[in-house]
Amino acid sequence: MINDPSSKNIRRAYQSRFRGLGFLDSYTSTHALADINEAVSAFTEAVSCTPDNHERLPGHLNGLGVSLRHRFEATGDLTDISASISALQKAVELTLDSDPDKPFWLYDLGTSLMLRFVRTKRDIGDISASISAQQRAVALSPAGSPSIPLRLNSLGISLTRRFEHTEDLADISEAISVQQRAIRLSFGNENETLAHKLNALGNSLMRRFQYTGNLTDISQSIVFQYNAINHIPETDTNTLCPWLDNLGIALTLKFLRTGNLDNISESISAHRRALELYTDGHPNLPAILHHLGGSLMHRFVHTEQLTDISESISVQQQAVQLLPENHAWLPSFLDSSGSSLMRRFDRTGHVSDINEAISLQRKAVNLAPEDHARLPSRLNNLANSLRTRFQRTRHLGDISEAIAFQKKAVQLTPETHADLPTWLSNLGVFLSDYFHHTNDITFLSEAIVVQHKAVQLMPEDHSRLTARLNNLGNALFSQYQHTQDINDLAEAISVQQRAIRQSPENHPDLPVVCNNLGRSLQARFERLKNNTDIQEALSNYQRAATFSFGSLTQRLWGAQKWARLSKQDPSQALEAWHMAIDLASQVAGLEYTIQERYAFLVDISDLSTSAAAAAFEHGQPSSALEWLEQGRCLVWRQVNNLRTPLDLLRNHNASLADELARVSRALEVAANMEEASPFTGETSMTQKMSMQSEALAHVRFAQRWDELLKEVRSMPGFEDFLRPPPCSVLVKHLPKSGPVVFVNVQEDRCDALALNSGDDTPLHIPLPEFSYNKAHYLRQVLAAHLRDNGLRERGSELNNVERGMRPERKVARSSSVMKEVLRQLWDFVVRPVLNGLGFNDLSDHDSIKRIWWCATGPISFLPIHAAGLYDGVSSTSLLDFATSSYIPSLTVLKERLRGPRDGNPSKMGLLMISQPDTPGQRPIPGTTQEVRAIEDLLRTSNVRHLCLDQAAGTFDNGIKQMGLFDCVHLACHASQNSAEPLKSAFYLHDRPLQLSAIIKQNLVHADLAYLGACQTSTGDQKLSEEAVHLAAGMLAAGYRGVIATMWSISDSVAPKIARHFYSKIIADAMVGADGKRRVSGEFAANALHYAVREVRKELKDTEENLLAWIPYVHFGA
Repeated sequence: MINDPSSKNIRRAYQSRFRGLGFLDSYTSTHALADINEAVSAFTEAVSCTPDNHERLPGHLNGLGVSLRHRFEATGDLTDISASISALQKAVELTLDSDPDKPFWLYDLGTSLMLRFVRTKRDIGDISASISAQQRAVALSPAGSPSIPLRLNSLGISLTRRFEHTEDLADISEAISVQQRAIRLSFGNENETLAHKLNALGNSLMRRFQYTGNLTDISQSIVFQYNAINHIPETDTNTLCPWLDNLGIALTLKFLRTGNLDNISESISAHRRALELYTDGHPNLPAILHHLGGSLMHRFVHTEQLTDISESISVQQQAVQLLPENHAWLPSFLDSSGSSLMRRFDRTGHVSDINEAISLQRKAVNLAPEDHARLPSRLNNLANSLRTRFQRTRHLGDISEAIAFQKKAVQLTPETHADLPTWLSNLGVFLSDYFHHTNDITFLSEAIVVQHKAVQLMPEDHSRLTARLNNLGNALFSQYQHTQDINDLAEAISVQQRAIRQSPENHPDLPVVCNNLGRSLQARFERLKNNTDIQEALSNYQRAATFSFGSLTQRLWGAQKWARLSKQDPSQALEAWHMAIDLASQVAGLEYTIQERYAFLVDISDLSTSAAAAAFEHGQPSSALEWLEQGRCLVWRQVNNLRTPLDLLRNHNASLADELARVSRALEVAANMEEASPFTGETSMTQKMSMQSEALAHVRFAQRWDELLKEVRSMPGFEDFLRPPPCSVLVKHLPKSGPVVFVNVQEDRCDALALNSGDDTPLHIPLPEFSYNKAHYLRQVLAAHLRDNGLRERGSELNNVERGMRPERKVARSSSVMKEVLRQLWDFVVRPVLNGLGFNDLSDHDSIKRIWWCATGPISFLPIHAAGLYDGVSSTSLLDFATSSYIPSLTVLKERLRGPRDGNPSKMGLLMISQPDTPGQRPIPGTTQEVRAIEDLLRTSNVRHLCLDQAAGTFDNGIKQMGLFDCVHLACHASQNSAEPLKSAFYLHDRPLQLSAIIKQNLVHADLAYLGACQTSTGDQKLSEEAVHLAAGMLAAGYRGVIATMWSISDSVAPKIARHFYSKIIADAMVGADGKRRVSGEFAANALHYAVREVRKELKDTEENLLAWIPYVHFGA
């Protein structure tokens, strides 16, 4: 007997058991790991001191098993749960069915087996054994036992867990049935006990909803879960956290079913609350992060708020990072992370995102057993990502693989499963894509069949029915385009109209469905000429554009279609173009890197010129001016806005100004982040998380910037802070020395718009003899002519003096290409502009005026400044009438003219950087002669200067000295990066000096930059309205004026131009109080005009000589 004095071990076991029970009881209150460790230790001692045949051994084993299970729940250590199961199995084996304790042992065994299954999800035997143990526990319980509700509830949980793995409806139905019985038997018990049963039933109803899609199940689930949570005290965090997490999952599922944004917002709040309550290191923390990430992703799909998708990716990466190796949750986490990355790729176009998404989702699929219930979902997600990449790369292997995976997902999914319509609809989309790529009609026919089935299986009140109908409508429209069968088009229209009718008012798919319906109606109008169709098409495009939700790109597309179809209705057309211009700036907002913004703008590069052409057509030159300013040079304007002086704001609200400055600096840094390199096997999760943290911070800074702008604009006197200025503001404070002339080149018409100081309205000068096609042709002809002459980089010589290797000429140079280009520019553009301005008198060259040209479209690549007739004695050109300058936008010019320049004498002077033989670049020895000639002039004229030649011209020296001199002359190679303009660079001795590094210096004294390098004012034809070149970049860096070149320059002519330029600018300069002259950007345009004319006097107007001096241009004030 246990009290036998001779049985010391038995007595010691008995004492250990009581000690273990005490620590176990204490742990349930404190959740202190030390308490559960002591409990395990005590029960281990009790077991070891008890003989195998002793009647108390099962009780000691059960205590040990329960303690080990609690420790597993706290630490996630699989060794503990396995040891728990072993101890409990032995306790059950040693206990007769007639023993009243056996139901307790079976209950505890079932619970531990269930927990190991949830943790590993490898052995279906665990969960089946758990169910068997729970069923025996219920069966052995005496009638009326107060423990029956608890055991029924536990049985229901185990059945639900097995259903999650097998999706056998019998399991989940039985689970709900026994849990409902448990609740009925629990009424009258304490609230907390009932709460656990309510929560479990809520979870089971949620799981059944995922299979059946029955809206009643998910609605009841949420009610039960809310009631359960309300019965749990805030201090019981171990219970509250997982329950809040499950509530969040249920709310997300209801959102996906109904589209109610309130549900997804509540879901995110529930997950966040659970996250706040969990302590670091808790084994369930990864699950909550994972579920929060999923909810954020689903809200992003609805709202397109980049903060949501960025945070989604961030928290999902954290979840993966926190998981132990080979954890059963890993496949689900990888799959969800991939889905979020795919969604972000959809919005930003980061190729690294979609590649990483596919990699993660492949791993998730490979880790899933063939019979896993979630395998179809993972196959669907992987197929979606492959299809998304196909849309970018057009690689047939991706869409073929997507179709194969999607067909497998469909085959593995029962007909009654709620997800089957989605799998079928996606398969239809993939088959349609394959048809569009191969023109194999069998794929489109199959697509329509599966799309029809998807629609038939989808409940009428399902939020995703809109998307299913839209996909079917698209497939039918594609079939019409292929067959020209009007019945196909009629069915497409009918399906798309149904999609709109059944959609809630704020459904995020409405913009795209309205656009697609508009396209179908427009096609039918073009076929049948029924005016009702075109009016309805117009109405749908207008609806798509004016929604305040949904895809920005779709809204912008709708606005453009609305505008183009409204040509005959001036008020509608102008309203539509105004909407399109406003949306364009949102599509390429500050939340994106500069590289991403330019990628978006490529597709809408002609938006502002089209809008301006419409404004000219309808007699609204003021609107044309506003739209050309607002819609062009968008990225440079954003860069400039971030550097806006805040002195006036600081006088009114210093803290707000400081916060705005802080955020603007952060956005400048973030905007220049490089797109992540493709992840490799060597890229650690820590590195990925670091990159994602930077991306999330960028998005949040952009969000904060918008909030701050609203706050500033709420202050009296700051209502228009950083808003696009109206015409009435744009025409003020113009230069008095000459007009600003916009040249708008668009496919429908070409026009000039002149702004004169003192005039309240712009002067519209139509250019009826010029056209977009003519400008495009002239650009192509000139580009070919330059290539034929080897004019690609400085160092290629036009005459016999070689400046390095000259590219071999494949085609003989024409004797009149350049002259013909200049003649057509003169006849059809410049001469009409001069006539309109009244510049007709050549008698007084001293009265030559200034003209600032702001060119658009293909004409921005042509030398307007040299337009003229070059035919000997009767030659005439723009040089005889005006000194020309170029500007990216009117705003840039006005900012460079605004207020007095900082006249700090210590900064006045010229820094010269000469690189005749940069390592890794073609030699350009003429730079030495060029710089020496300038240096002689400066020395003679007592102008402060410094020359950094060859090895002295390092990056560090260059950037340091640029801050000490207000003028800089760069005689070196340069490169222009059209994708990322701030990475355009000048090649110094040791490494490139990027434009971003210059801008970061905040050169408040910057005055003049002379860029003696090739093609420093040549932009990207795909981004002609964004001024993607070094000259514009140097203006953005703060320089008042920039001398640049349109193509490579001759080493024999470059020194002459430079010498004449500096001799003139020095002669015109004022002498300072210290007796020294200064090089001033104020006189740069006139000095260049003089230099070109002087060089031209020495040269005949041959093709070769024209190519030598024409490339020199002045940008800025």
